[in-house]
Amino acid sequence: MSRTIAILAPGAMGSAVARRLNEHGVRVLTSLEGRSEATRKRAADAGMVGADDDAIADADIILSIVPPGEAVALAKRLAALIVRREKKPIVVDCNAVNVDTVRGIEEIIGSAQAPFVDGGIIGFPPQPGAKSPAFYMSGEHARDVAVLKDFGLDVRIVEGPVGAASALKMSYAGIVKGLAGIGSAMVVAATKAGAADALRDELALSQPAILARLEVALPDMIPKEYRWVAEMREISGFLGADHPASQIYEGFARWFEYLAEDANGDAVDADLMKAFAAGIARTKS
Repeated sequence: MSRTIAILAPGAMGSAVARRLNEHGVRVLTSLEGRSEATRKRAADAGMVGADDDAIADADIILSIVPPGEAVALAKRLAALIVRREKKPIVVDCNAVNVDTVRGIEEIIGSAQAPFVDGGIIGFPPQPGAKSPAFYMSGEHARDVAVLKDFGLDVRIVEGPVGAASALKMSYAGIVKGLAGIGSAMVVAATKAGAADALRDELALSQPAILARLEVALPDMIPKEYRWVAEMREISGFLGADHPASQIYEGFARWFEYLAEDANGDAVDADLMKAFAAGIARTKS
């Protein structure tokens, strides 16, 4: 293996993964066409090399790490790049998409006769000196990318077909981000009704683990809410239109969409969430 990996795109997760790979001697390519100066700087700081489509198609492995709403479009772009090439890269979809979506992506990549791996990332972007998030991989070619373990990534094989890793990601995110959705909605509602202190005190007495989680989750989610909208809709689709709980996640999508608009506007509810979390810290000191 020539140790050339392409990552599309150089967002917060993609660039952090690229930095980890670069630290282990991997040449990491990305596409910077039409990207902002801030994105170009983030890619350069991570050691990513801007490359044209032909060079990206020549990589050994291509990691798709984009917002879930962009995953299918990127798969179509990659298939068009790969289809006429004799040497095929392994394409790994690492996005938060549901089982039906990732199977559709498998068909798109398969139309270019390229091997495909279903991936799901659980954890925060890797930071220098810290551990890697877990990269769960499934499908016929999953073990072909286990070499990423040698390059600093925590790769875990899920025994099962394409869709198994995405099902794990959907289930995990449905729990963790669902709790964030419930917690933020109730904190905002309680604060507006004048019950913030009482809620905080009761949680400290009866649910300290939940309170500790809210202290971290409430401020942490504010810059990420816009990315969670499509993910909640993927989780709703994972459950299926006829599932009684699917509308819960559609509701979370609408809630995160509202919070993202709030954060980019007057930030009224964002400030309430930050104040609640800061109050937790004060009560501990």
